[in-house]
Amino acid sequence: MAPVQAVTFDLWDTVFLDDSDEPKRRSLGLPPKKVERRDLVARFLSDAGGPADRAAIDRVYDETDAEFRRVWHDEHSTWTVADRLRRVLAALERDLPPGRFVELVRLHEDMELRVRPDLVAGADGSLRALRRRWPLIAVSDAIFSPGRALRELLAGYGLLDCFAGFVFSDECGRSKPAPEVFRQAASLVPCRVEELVHVGDREHNDVAGPHAVGARAVLVTAGLDRGSATTKADAVCKRFQDLEGIITSLDGAGGPP
Repeated sequence: MAPVQAVTFDLWDTVFLDDSDEPKRRSLGLPPKKVERRDLVARFLSDAGGPADRAAIDRVYDETDAEFRRVWHDEHSTWTVADRLRRVLAALERDLPPGRFVELVRLHEDMELRVRPDLVAGADGSLRALRRRWPLIAVSDAIFSPGRALRELLAGYGLLDCFAGFVFSDECGRSKPAPEVFRQAASLVPCRVEELVHVGDREHNDVAGPHAVGARAVLVTAGLDRGSATTKADAVCKRFQDLEGIITSLDGAGGPP
């Protein structure tokens, strides 16, 4: 068994609890993020040239989201928010002035900075403990929050400096489980890809992906159990307090001194 030279971390539903911001939004009188995104498109189009057909916006946005998910899952790529919104506007046969388009993109990208998600229980303490033993690399797909916003979320919780490097899909051009993602993470250490242990919550992205390049994988269920009963992960982590011991057990060299 190869020594562990670095640990790579998914973020959504591994470190950040996805959609934990929705109850906070309700308490503030804000609509769900899905609704607010469509509200923004309708408002910006109305400001630019008269009323927008909200039913058409909902339909086109839903179709664009579905195609995004297909490309993400099957082609291992994530469109940027700007790419998504260009497709929405093109399907609506509408346009925005360049400055207003940039503003619309930014409001989408920063939505989870204005009302922030919670951390998965124990994630912060585990990250701080692990960084004393191994370099940590954040390896995360950018859905609406780009790498810029993900760094800001981490910084807001005092966790940015836990990571020695970052591989975000909007910046590297590929998303998990593409081999290039894990190879780029290894190059940042640097180490061999076989010396990585990846930690995440999705079998398709966070277990099959690292396994395909010879890395090891820990499935985290502390935030959400996405199928631990049938996982092919090298280990399952139910509580972040156990993660350091789990990675140590996978370390052929017993871990760095």
